Amino acid sequence: MNWASWDAFWAMGGYGLYVWGSYAAVVVGVGLEIFLLRRSHANLIKRLKRMQTWEKQ
Repeated sequence: MNWASWDAFWAMGGYGLYVWGSYAAVVVGVGLEIFLLRRSHANLIKRLKRMQTWEKQ
């Protein structure tokens, strides 16, 4: 497509809110998923280290 201006590009022919809102929702979702995975991984490592110390006792 050929946009006349940056404002026309951001407006996306009247669908800009839907288009950019969808992109924002995906970015938030992916960011949240990455955050939760990292937190879960850190908790798993802590649990495994605790289990390892219990086995040595």
